[in-house]
Amino acid sequence: MVNDAVVSHNSVNELYYLKEVDSTNTWAKANLDKFGPVGAVYTTSQTAGRGRRGHTWINASGQALYYTVVLKTELAQPESLPLFASMAVADALEQRYGIQCQIKWPNDLLLNGKKIVGILCEGMPDHHAIVCGIGINLAQPQSYFDAMALPHGTSLALQGIAVDPAADAAALAESMTNFGFDRALYGFEREGFSAIRDAYKARCVNLGRHVTFDGGEGTALDVDEEGRLVVQGAEGSTHVFTGEVSVHGIYGAV
Repeated sequence: MVNDAVVSHNSVNELYYLKEVDSTNTWAKANLDKFGPVGAVYTTSQTAGRGRRGHTWINASGQALYYTVVLKTELAQPESLPLFASMAVADALEQRYGIQCQIKWPNDLLLNGKKIVGILCEGMPDHHAIVCGIGINLAQPQSYFDAMALPHGTSLALQGIAVDPAADAAALAESMTNFGFDRALYGFEREGFSAIRDAYKARCVNLGRHVTFDGGEGTALDVDEEGRLVVQGAEGSTHVFTGEVSVHGIYGAV
């Protein structure tokens, strides 16, 4: 870990910047007492993040935003927070770059059919806080995704978007902290997923497509009020809430 945290005084909530850290989620969990109801920490150099499915982690120093928001607030439906988080990030990206990301249920963000954002939410054992780690690919070259064995990964720069990683990381972190995870939280806090369900479904790339999941396959028809993916299969409908869901035919779309 590092201890050179700098607080953004322009932020409504606590927002810490770290020049480098092993993991923003790890730092946030070790420093929960630094945060109020909503706060966050971010960096552009994370040395020990988690790769998906056992992939080796490669730090994209200065080329990505690694961000963790800490929530110490009563949520009516905390299990659907990852879906809320995906909307918060999608809205921040749309406001800054004018882009429309799609969501691969439950919380991966896609741009032009390729993954641009990953999200990992973790509840604390005492149930007094949730930390939500978010990685946004800003300017990594194609060689980075090749080395990570992520053929469906991409960055904003690879999608033709002009990016200033340092400035954009700071702006996105502040926007998500003060708007995406604070002001936008009010309705979700009281009502759960139903408060954002229509907006989420409008971005959800799974709907109407053939999907496979642990234990079955079928056509994704809906996202219910609890945030579960409703899949119609040969033996009836299934409400999927956890596990990996693969969507046929979405990658490489233009």
